[in-house]
Amino acid sequence: MGGQLMDRVRERLASGGMEVTATSVADAVRAEAGGVVGHTDLLEAMRVLRQEFVGAGPLEPLLREPETTDVLVTAPSEVWVDGANGLRRTDIEFPDDGAVRRLATRLALAAGRRLDDAQPYVDGWLPGSGATGRIRLHAVLPPLAADGTCLSLRVLRPAAHDLRALRELGTFDEPMAELLSAIVAARLAFLVVGGTGSGKSTLLAALLGRVPATERIVCVEDAGELQPAHPQFVRLIARQANVEGAGEITVRCLVRQALRMRPDRLVVGEVRGSEVCELLNALNTGHEGGAGTLHANSPIEVPARLEALAALGGLDREALHSQLAAAVQVVLHMRRTTAGGRRLAEIGVLQRDRAEVRVLPVWRDGESGWTDRRALLDELLQARGVSKQC
Repeated sequence: MGGQLMDRVRERLASGGMEVTATSVADAVRAEAGGVVGHTDLLEAMRVLRQEFVGAGPLEPLLREPETTDVLVTAPSEVWVDGANGLRRTDIEFPDDGAVRRLATRLALAAGRRLDDAQPYVDGWLPGSGATGRIRLHAVLPPLAADGTCLSLRVLRPAAHDLRALRELGTFDEPMAELLSAIVAARLAFLVVGGTGSGKSTLLAALLGRVPATERIVCVEDAGELQPAHPQFVRLIARQANVEGAGEITVRCLVRQALRMRPDRLVVGEVRGSEVCELLNALNTGHEGGAGTLHANSPIEVPARLEALAALGGLDREALHSQLAAAVQVVLHMRRTTAGGRRLAEIGVLQRDRAEVRVLPVWRDGESGWTDRRALLDELLQARGVSKQC
């Protein structure tokens, strides 16, 4: 079918506000073609237009693959998918950049955001979850994206694995699973750190599943990713501002609300801003065993990362280190392997050295194993009445 005819059909469907079904597409094609159209052309038009108006279009099959974590469009002929086997190029292609832009614009509208020449980038969450999990949308239009519209879709599936499942997947061995259970039983506050897609939330969810059923967990998240197997798990999810810029509810605001909900353990799904101030304050005022995740390349970088985030909340460096020394005891570092798997790479213990807090490694994955600072973790466990586990 001609491009002009397809454009008229798109305009008819969009302006009519009708539901995009096989019947409505066929009627629109016949109407714009003057009633005379071949069966082959009709079927092709229905396929193309339904992809444009329903779901994520040609990207939908990729999003439905169980192991997909990211779908990335960098050009009409370059569609990439990331998953268990790493980043790979697919054979999916768009007709032109206009098709990529139309899909990005439609998805932005579905997320309640605006994407046009005046607002050439968007960051939002697509509604619903279904079989694909929750999806984070990011798109950039030309000329900001110099080579054409860039579209990124991040799939966040519920993090519901338990420690046994992670052990079977090779994330750690049985002795380490027992040690992680001991850290939870001792009510030590911990942070799970690592890069994007390293399995931080998955490990955190598994550890929360080890919290005794008699304890109430209140969790604050930006994405609603954690779903541990626990009978008293309460989730609060932040909300972005609407198109008019109103209605935003931040993670920092929800942390304050969570403190009034009688939590035995307070969890922040991902510490990424000034909410670190409220979290550290809560962990210093009787809320033992709290937890969260943090983007960091290694455990030794954790204090510096928290300094930067605390500065957003008006907490200076000295105050941050003072709070951190008493609030958090353990850092668990996750990394992604070259084969696409996830491994527990390192365990560190926070220790105060004069005016600063440092993360000292007590265990590393591989041949090195336990370091000469193992006693630091053993002492923390014993102080809470939990015996050595490995």
